[in-house]
Amino acid sequence: MLLDQQPAYVLHARPYRETSLLLECLTRDHGRLGVVARGVRRERARVQRAQLEPFQPLALDLLLRGELATLRGAEPAGAPLRLTGDAGLAGLYLNELVVRLTGRQDPQPDLFDAYARTLPRLAAPDTLAWQLRRFERDLLAALGYALQLDNEADSGEPVAPEGWYRYQVEHGPVACAADALRAIRGADLLALANDRCPDRAGLAALRRLMREVIRFHLGGGELRAWRVLAGAVPPRQPG
Repeated sequence: MLLDQQPAYVLHARPYRETSLLLECLTRDHGRLGVVARGVRRERARVQRAQLEPFQPLALDLLLRGELATLRGAEPAGAPLRLTGDAGLAGLYLNELVVRLTGRQDPQPDLFDAYARTLPRLAAPDTLAWQLRRFERDLLAALGYALQLDNEADSGEPVAPEGWYRYQVEHGPVACAADALRAIRGADLLALANDRCPDRAGLAALRRLMREVIRFHLGGGELRAWRVLAGAVPPRQPG
């Protein structure tokens, strides 16, 4: 199957044979694809390796056969985006999340849109942690794992801003004491639900919550980017 001018981003690349790369790409219409980019490590390759850097909006021409696609052409599909420092590490975290939580050839247009709008937001360092929480929320929703944030799991009553809750994965928020293990304020759950950035304490609580949920969907695994972000992102911008 020929795929022409497919909107895409490169999530990961590794050497393949002597002159090629094996790419993991997020495409708009076909989800995550494994792509063989033949000969791009040659000095005079038709498609240069620099054209396949992460975070750049691309239009790819692909030949899809079986599990892997073959790259036939690549063009920029927007202004180049340069993410450096903490923003670059956050971008790599997004990429690892997508690779670890999605299957190949499973179309996820909502996820593609969330990814595309999040990348430029990472360039604002003062809101970096919030942008990661927003993406995690939208990623889980796109994959069918949407968080229940507005109502208590057991009673169905609205979450109270002044209340305290323990979030149970696959169940939802359950009322608890303020000093309970992993307790989170109702105001912070509602902030995430309503796309409103909470205060510093709320961001830290949401970070713990999202890691617990993501770890569950990974089957108990860890992300390498968590360790990297923990040592790179300042306290005011927890990753």
